[in-house]
Amino acid sequence: MRCNDCGAAPAGPGGSAPAADGPRTSGMPAGMPLTGQVAIIGGGFSGATVALHLARSGLAAQGWGVAVFEPRPELGRGLAYSTTEPSHRVNVSAARMSPYPDDPGSFLRWIGETGAVNDDPAVRSACGDLYPRRAVFGAYVAGELAPWLAAGAIRHVRQAVVRVSREAGRWQIAGDDGALMLADVLVIATSHPAPGLPRALAAIAGHPRLIGNGTDSAALGRIGPADRVLVVGNGLTSADVIATLDRLGHRGPVLAVSRRGLRARGHAAEPQPPYGRFTDMPPCRASEMVARVRRMIRAAEAEGIGWQAVIDAVRAQGQDIWQTFPARERRRIVRHLRPYWDVHRFRIAPQAEAVLDRALAEGRLTIRAAGLLGAGIEPGAGAPGAGAIRVTLAPRRGPGPEAVLVDAVVVTTGPAHGGILGSAPWLAGLAGAGHLCLCTTGLGLACDRLSRALGQDGAAQPDLFVAGPLARGTFGELMGLPQVSEHAEAVARGVIARLRAAPGPGAAASPRSLARHHGAAF
Repeated sequence: MRCNDCGAAPAGPGGSAPAADGPRTSGMPAGMPLTGQVAIIGGGFSGATVALHLARSGLAAQGWGVAVFEPRPELGRGLAYSTTEPSHRVNVSAARMSPYPDDPGSFLRWIGETGAVNDDPAVRSACGDLYPRRAVFGAYVAGELAPWLAAGAIRHVRQAVVRVSREAGRWQIAGDDGALMLADVLVIATSHPAPGLPRALAAIAGHPRLIGNGTDSAALGRIGPADRVLVVGNGLTSADVIATLDRLGHRGPVLAVSRRGLRARGHAAEPQPPYGRFTDMPPCRASEMVARVRRMIRAAEAEGIGWQAVIDAVRAQGQDIWQTFPARERRRIVRHLRPYWDVHRFRIAPQAEAVLDRALAEGRLTIRAAGLLGAGIEPGAGAPGAGAIRVTLAPRRGPGPEAVLVDAVVVTTGPAHGGILGSAPWLAGLAGAGHLCLCTTGLGLACDRLSRALGQDGAAQPDLFVAGPLARGTFGELMGLPQVSEHAEAVARGVIARLRAAPGPGAAASPRSLARHHGAAF
């Protein structure tokens, strides 16, 4: 259910609030002390969706404020949906993209009402599903938030957070432009840190055609149309890079390497409902789960059903399955099975899949299983510091190390999970004060099943929540829609329970009253 059971005005079509005039964002004067009760750090999809459900609950009418610290101009876009690159598309059908778990068709209706994809002839897949550009989904989410921003139920603080501390039983948040806020509840909704540069590439760190972050589409413009390109990684970002280069007219050879040589997978030719149940007798070992998934895929294929339907069933039941594994097995899954899960779970849009298929068929794209051993600049080629790059590969299968010459290297490896606490001073400060620690899987921040952060002593912080991908270690499946939407709504319910248990703005609730009011939020 949506968080609208506290007297909020009824929603309009598509989950929207009643229409209101006003700006999409509202800044805070520098140096002005702010008195708010809920602060959310991070205004991408996860943080914005938590704020949306809090606003819909009617908190403003009860004297509670919601403020989101996000330096980007609009809430709801984040890194994923602020991209303006035309080849970057949502990798889930528009029919299932929504911040409202009980209304998955909200985005699709909005598209029909606004004509947002009328100028996009490639938006429709072969089976008729819509895969719009990511910027379109970002505009939709921003539009859902706009009335609440205009009404003051949500405040957008366009500042990066520099410090968070505990002051007299409340959280004090300091922005980089002088804003200060005291909050009764704090929600951490930032994403994972950007990929770290592989150590094997450290020797070419200053090369102008070493692109350390594959999500930087503008940097790809430095690659010439005939350049030899090495892409490190074979997941969603790798597919984005190859699709972007294709749109820019690149026709040179592309070598994409990863340790296992797995390529990004696509969706089934026709929509299929999830196939299989995995929670009736949940396994205790990762190997048992793998064997069961394989058996289910064979059973599905015997009925003419694709493997995607089985993986969709695992994904839908993923959080319950994850809870059955002890910490040791969770770590084994992360270490050994996560790459296989990711390429099957996080499928690319049909448009990107078509680019990869065409490039492979034409021989312009090669996918290999190999690691990186080292790199250097080839002497005598081009301007100083800008010559060809020699990369030494360690093939997974083959005779031994192999050197390849390329003109550009693009890194598309996964997030630097281990560097989360050091990725921002305020996170490091919270960890240093004992309020945060890494989860045992190494995927994010430690939190309990109510999404409350666990401190260094292992105790839950009743007024400190973790929303979105950083809670993945506890919940197992929090990297894509609709799971992120469901989790954001549940976090909002937890925050509301915390606030309801308090006698009024500025007061704190006891853990016992929080548990009594929380109900079955998860």
